[in-house]
Amino acid sequence: PETERGLKPRGIEFVEEMERLGIIADVSHLGDKGILDVISHAKRPFVASHSNARSLWPAKRNLTDDMIRKLADRGGVTGINFCMAFLGRPDAGEDFLDQAVRHMKYLINLGGEDFVGFGSDFDGIDPYDDLKDCTVMPRLIDRMKKADLSYTQIEKICSGNVLRVYKELLS
Repeated sequence: PETERGLKPRGIEFVEEMERLGIIADVSHLGDKGILDVISHAKRPFVASHSNARSLWPAKRNLTDDMIRKLADRGGVTGINFCMAFLGRPDAGEDFLDQAVRHMKYLINLGGEDFVGFGSDFDGIDPYDDLKDCTVMPRLIDRMKKADLSYTQIEKICSGNVLRVYKELLS
């Protein structure tokens, strides 16, 4: 993770101007220091459109627990990324659908049920059997139910949380 170089003064000006113009800041491709700079300078909610929990899998683009809490405290949202490199290896007898649900539950535990959405990254990852495209969504929702996520939590993850943030920021 990039912990030394964050946003330059011009980058901070960009964040401020984005907020003024109603552009939603997305930190999914920033290094750690850049994310912390956005957290420090943004006044409005922002998103990590396709990022998972680094505590579950140490991919450098996944969010640390501190980032998760701070982004959630701001009213932002993160979208679960379905890329194997960000989900991590499933336990024996499980698959990547189970691993995606594991990340959801972890993120809910740290950030609350209003914090998690789908980010998929289907347009940026190579397809694989467990999560090849949107046709797997009904199976994923079944796994969410089996993992004791409530109807309300599932509804929020499927659309409610992202819509809430986007409506707030784009209205």
